[in-house]
Amino acid sequence: MMKLIELTWELVIGFVLLFLVVKVAGKKLIQQITPFTFISAIVLGELLGNALYDDHVHILYIIYSISLWGALLILVEYINQKWLAFRLIAEGKPTALIRNGVIDYEALKKARMTLNQLQSLLRRSETFSIREVAFCYLEADGALSILKKPPYQKTKREDFQFPSYAVHIPTTIIRDGKVLLDELRELGKDKAWLDHELRARGITDYKDVLIAEWLEDDGLFVQTYH
Repeated sequence: MMKLIELTWELVIGFVLLFLVVKVAGKKLIQQITPFTFISAIVLGELLGNALYDDHVHILYIIYSISLWGALLILVEYINQKWLAFRLIAEGKPTALIRNGVIDYEALKKARMTLNQLQSLLRRSETFSIREVAFCYLEADGALSILKKPPYQKTKREDFQFPSYAVHIPTTIIRDGKVLLDELRELGKDKAWLDHELRARGITDYKDVLIAEWLEDDGLFVQTYH
């Protein structure tokens, strides 16, 4: 009977602590959108599970272990929001597997994926031929983000007898007040051009910019913190 009461207390306390951790850490923990949040979700479950089935573990162990792990999760999320460099290490960047309809085989190898795996993931996204894809990105959680060529999009331009047009993908060049120099160079542009574009919008400091995105034929989109 005493064992049953103790187990009940452990379950209730463990449930409450897990609930609080998930609420504070946010929905990212549930969705497991980065490798770190995926591992964190597993560890949290293991901490509680092992504690419940180990007779030598005191209830204080459950409180301490889940509280400490939750505090570390919150700390990492705080650092993620404050420092872009740490975010790139913890979350990584999306990998372009297909650009302008052409498979980037080197990117595929770096992602440790085979063509069979790529085609399988495409089929899960209702894309049954690589010829339909203009751009394809492998996200941090292993999901694919796909931009189809105009003839294969759900609402076909041919249905309205519109002429086809080139497909472009937006490029983020400022995020959280930091200039992404690699992306800027890929566009064939430099900081002098960026400074000119920002000044034309009354912006003199990169730190004021939440996000800046370039899209061919549509120009620069800028959103500041205020």
